[in-house]
Amino acid sequence: MGWTKEQMVSRAANELNDGDVVNLGIGMPTLVANEIPEDIHVWLHSENGLLGMGPFPYEGEEDPKVINAGKQTVTILSGGSVFDSALSFAMIRGGHIDLCILGGMEVSESGDLANWMIPGKRVNGMGGAMDLVSGAKRVVVLMSHRSKKGSAKLLKRCSLPLTGEQCVNRVITDLGVLDITEEGFSLVELAEGVSLEQLKEATGAEIIIS
Repeated sequence: MGWTKEQMVSRAANELNDGDVVNLGIGMPTLVANEIPEDIHVWLHSENGLLGMGPFPYEGEEDPKVINAGKQTVTILSGGSVFDSALSFAMIRGGHIDLCILGGMEVSESGDLANWMIPGKRVNGMGGAMDLVSGAKRVVVLMSHRSKKGSAKLLKRCSLPLTGEQCVNRVITDLGVLDITEEGFSLVELAEGVSLEQLKEATGAEIIIS
C-alpha cells in the first residue's frame, strides 16, 4: 500500500515552481531531475559547482567529467554554468537556493532533520547537507515513512545526530505528505490506498488534521 519510489519522486517534482533554483540531495532526490514538469523551468544546482543540470544522460552518452555531488554523471542544459565549490557554497549560504529536496533518516515534529550518519556505521561525511538546511529558503525531505526494520522515522524527537534543527518544511513519504507546523506534523495528503489510521500507526508522533 502507498506510493512506489517512482510515485514519491513524481510527487516531489510537484514541489518545484517555475524559475526556482533547486538543489537535489544524494539518493532518491536526484531522480527528481527526470520528473520535472514540462511546463516549468528550474535551475538545478549541485554543491560541486554546477547550475543548470539536466536529466541523467542515456547510456553511452555519459561524460565522466560532468558529475553531480554524488559523483553521478549528469547533463548540463543550455545556459548552464560550472564554477568552483567556494562559489557554489556561497550561493547556498547566501540564501540563493529556493528549494532543497533531501533524503532523511529521521525527522522530528519540530522540523529537526537527521540524515547524515548512524553512530557506529561508516559515513563519508556531512557533505553540503548542513549548509543546505540552513541556507535554502525551503527544505523538503523525501524518504520512506519507516525504516527497513519497520520503526517510525517521523518522531517527536530525533534519536540520531542532527543535520539541522527546525529546518524541514515538508516531508514526502510512501504514505503521504506532511507539513511541519508549530503544532507538529500536519497532514497534507494521503498516498493512494493509505488510510489515516495506517499513517498514524506508522508515525512516532501526533498528526494534526486541519
